[in-house]
Amino acid sequence: MSFAQARSDKFGQSEGEGIVRCDACPVLCRIRPGRAGACSRYANDNGQLIRTDPAVILARAVEAGGPVVPFGTNAWDGALLDPSRAFVTGIGAGTTYPDYKPAPFIVSAEHAGVDTVTVVTEGIFSYCGVKVKIDTDRHLGPETAAVRANGEQVGHVTTAEYGSQMLSIGGVRHLTGGSKKEGNVTCDTLLRLCTGEAVELTIEGGHTVLAQAGQPPLVDGRPERRMRVGCGSATVGIFAKQWLGHVDEVIVVDDHITGVLTEHQAGKVLGMRPAGIRVRGRRSTPGRYFQVANPGLGWGGTDITDPLAIIEKVDRAAAWPGLRLLLTSTTGEDALWCVLDEALRPIPAEMPQPVRTVVDRIGENCEPSLCTVLFMAGAGGSLRAGVTENPVLLTRSVAAGETRVTLGGAPAYLWPGGGITVMADVTRMPRGSFGSVPTPALVAPMEFTLPRALYERLGGHMEDVVPVEEVVRSLGPALRVEGWRGDNPWPFPP
Repeated sequence: MSFAQARSDKFGQSEGEGIVRCDACPVLCRIRPGRAGACSRYANDNGQLIRTDPAVILARAVEAGGPVVPFGTNAWDGALLDPSRAFVTGIGAGTTYPDYKPAPFIVSAEHAGVDTVTVVTEGIFSYCGVKVKIDTDRHLGPETAAVRANGEQVGHVTTAEYGSQMLSIGGVRHLTGGSKKEGNVTCDTLLRLCTGEAVELTIEGGHTVLAQAGQPPLVDGRPERRMRVGCGSATVGIFAKQWLGHVDEVIVVDDHITGVLTEHQAGKVLGMRPAGIRVRGRRSTPGRYFQVANPGLGWGGTDITDPLAIIEKVDRAAAWPGLRLLLTSTTGEDALWCVLDEALRPIPAEMPQPVRTVVDRIGENCEPSLCTVLFMAGAGGSLRAGVTENPVLLTRSVAAGETRVTLGGAPAYLWPGGGITVMADVTRMPRGSFGSVPTPALVAPMEFTLPRALYERLGGHMEDVVPVEEVVRSLGPALRVEGWRGDNPWPFPP
C-alpha cells in the first residue's frame, strides 16, 4: 500500500456506491464522489478521501543568514528537496480522530547526525482560545466585562498590563457550553483572529475594538497610534532631568498612577521647589496619585478632556504668579502649557520649544500600538494517542524538554504544570494554518520533534514512521513548500 493510500485510509472508510465516511472529526460526514464534507477540508476524490488543502513543508535556507529558498507558495513543482532542510508541518496533514489512529505523518529524517522523528497532525481543539493584547492607553471596559461578537459573548476582559489591555476570547465554555449560535460565533471569531482578519469586538459597559493581529487597534473607530511610555509616575521619573530649568511643575495625567513632578522623589532629588498644586484622587507615595478621574478615552486613559479639572486646589502659601505648569498624557499626544496669573489661576499659553521637545520625546519613546493574538490550546487525547500508545510518556517528555513542540513550525510556549498546554503567536505561523469543524472547534497544526531512539522508548507508532523523502514524493501536487521564517528557531538538533 502506498503512503498516499495509507494516509487516505486514516481519514475514513468506503461505504459503497462511491460514498466515503469521513471520521476526521465527530461529525462523521458521508461524502459522495466529487463533494466535500461540512468543513470543506475533506473531499471524496473518486472514492478516496483527500485533504482539500495542500500539506505544508517548510524549507530552510542553505545556511543561516542565506537567501530564502525560492520555492514560492504554490503547489510543489517537483524540485528536489534537501531532507536536512525540510520540516513537515501539521498544516494540511489531517487529524487523528478517533483517538486510536496514529498521526497522519510520522516523519523520519537525519539532522546534524541525529536520527529524528517529527509526529505531525492537525488537532481538533475544543479546549482552545486566544489571548488578545491591545496596546492602548484608552480604557476599553471594566475587568471581567463580557466581550461580544455579533451580539454573542465570546470572551471577557482580563487584567490591564503595562500599556496594554488583555482580552480572553474563546474557551470551551463559549464553544460548547452555551447556545448553538454562541458556539458557532465563538468558533468563527477565533478562526478569523487566528487567520489575521480584522474582528469587531464590543465590550459590555465599554467600547468597540477592531482587532487584527499585527495591526493597530481601532477603538470606537479611532486608530490607536502609541503605546504609553510608562505610567504617570514613570514618565515623571524618565524625563524629570530634561524638564529641569524649563518648568516649575509637571502633572502627567494617567488613569492608574498620575505623577506630580515636584512632589515626586525625582523632583526632590533634583532640588525642585514645591509648587503647591494639589491634584484630585487618592495620594499614594509622594508624587503618585490614584483615581484622579474615571476611566475613559480621554487623557491618559481617563475620561478627562480638560486636564485642569484634575487640579483640586492651589496652595497660596507655596505657589506663585508666573509658575510654569505643564500637563501631559503618558503618550505625549495630549499636552497643555499654562502659566499662573496673579490670582494663581493656570492660564493656557504657547508652549516653549525646550518643553515641546521633551513632550515630543515622550511620543518618540512610545512604541507603536499593535494587536497581538496568541493562540492557546491544550493537547488532549487525540493528539497524544496519535503520537504514542502511552500518552503520559509524551507529556513527561515534553515537560522535560526532550520533545520539542511547534505549531506550524512556529515556537510554542509550554505552560508549566500538568498536560501539554501551549501558546503561540499566530503571526509567526504560515498562512492557512487554521481551520474549523462544525462541532464547533478550531483546527490547528501541531508537531512533536524528538530523537528516533527516544520516540521508540516512548512507545511510538514505529510501524507508521516514513522517511521525509517518501512523504515529499508521495504527496506531489498536494504539497506546498514555503521558506522557513528566519526568526523561528529550527526545531531539530543544532
